[in-house]
This record gives sequence, structure tokens and C-alpha cells, in this order.
Amino acid sequence: MKWAIAAGVVVVVLAVGVPFVYIHFIEGPAPAPLTLKPNSPTPSPSGATGTADSSLAGTWTTAAGSVVGYRVNEVLVGQNNVAVGRSSSVKGHLTISGSAVTAATFTVPMATIRSDESQRDAQFDGRIMDVASYPTGTFTLTHPIALGSMPAVGTVKTYSATGNLTLHGHTRPVTFTLSAERTSSGIKVSGSIPIKFADWDIPNPSFGSFVTTQDHGVLEFLLNFTKP
Repeated sequence: MKWAIAAGVVVVVLAVGVPFVYIHFIEGPAPAPLTLKPNSPTPSPSGATGTADSSLAGTWTTAAGSVVGYRVNEVLVGQNNVAVGRSSSVKGHLTISGSAVTAATFTVPMATIRSDESQRDAQFDGRIMDVASYPTGTFTLTHPIALGSMPAVGTVKTYSATGNLTLHGHTRPVTFTLSAERTSSGIKVSGSIPIKFADWDIPNPSFGSFVTTQDHGVLEFLLNFTKP
């Protein structure tokens, strides 16, 4: 009986301890969310900003440093964890006319999104997102974004964006908050879009009793824009 109890205790310790050690000491903390950090604004030569700026007008395209990915809370054999996958292969553009963003479209090849776990990536590519059948994710702006007074370089401002998000072969309207920073050489934009898996007919990422997840996650992005 003592041996049976001892064996049971060992099993429990291993079941809890191994995932704990893996998550906290081997895998390490999840990457920080893709956000902009406010900087001290740099005054414009005139010392003020107006409602329009001809230097911002035109079409801007994504540049090096642009990242798109997912963030999902999961429970790995009783231990809380954050699953994060990212891709730097996002391509797109936005158009500024006057003091508004009038058009924007972004696309990412789904097979380029990778986490720190090959098994998680295999599930993502296969039964979850089926990247062979639905190879791209796309966002298209459907309503202009009023920018108001143009910020000084280094200032981070928030805006509301509305558009169509296509994932897993389904297109749904989304509205979310984004942050934008005007830099000395371009524009940076970050934000996150809540994703309820069922809305896009995405299977729940849970894998048996080994890994369980919530019924939603977050699509996050940090985009760098330059003029071609």
C-alpha cells in the first residue's frame, strides 16, 4: 500500500512539476505584447502642428520590423501559459489624404507564423488554421480614420479602426483601437484585435486534456511604414 501511495505521489509530482519546470525555466516568459512605447515628442520646426501635413500625404508601405501574430492563454497540464506565434512576412500599405487614412490593406502568409514550439506550429498549420486551404490572413480598412491634428515626431496617439478581417476563409467586420507614432523617417502602428475562434469557424486550439485554451485569443501587430 505504501509503495502504491508513493507511486501515486510521484506521478502527481511529475505531472505538475514537469510542465512547471518547462514553462518557467526552459521555455521562459512569453514575448511582450506588440505595443508602442511613448517617447518624448520632438517639436516640429515651426513649433506647432496643424490639421494636415503634406509630408504625410500619399501611400506608405510596410517595411522591415513589421510583425503580426497571435497571443492565446493556455493551460498546459495544470500550468498557465501564454502561447505566442509571430511572422515578419506581413505586407501591405496605407494611404493618407488630407488629415485621414483613407485606405489600408495588409496580408500575411499564415504558414510563416511561428511560435517557440514545433508541435504547436504543426497544430496551427494543420487542424487549427489549415494553412494549405487558407494560405493568407488579410485586413482591409472599410472606414476612413480621422487623424485630426498631426502629432509631433515621437508622439503616440490612439485611434479607432474599422475594417474586414479574413481568417480561415471567413471575412468578418472588426473595430479595434490602434496606436500610431510619427517617427523621423516614417510611421509606426500597433494594436490588437480580439478573436473569438467560433466567429471565423476556427477550431479551438485545445489538444485533448494535455493543452486547453480559452475560446478566444488576440491578433496583435506592430507595423513600420515608409514611403517607397
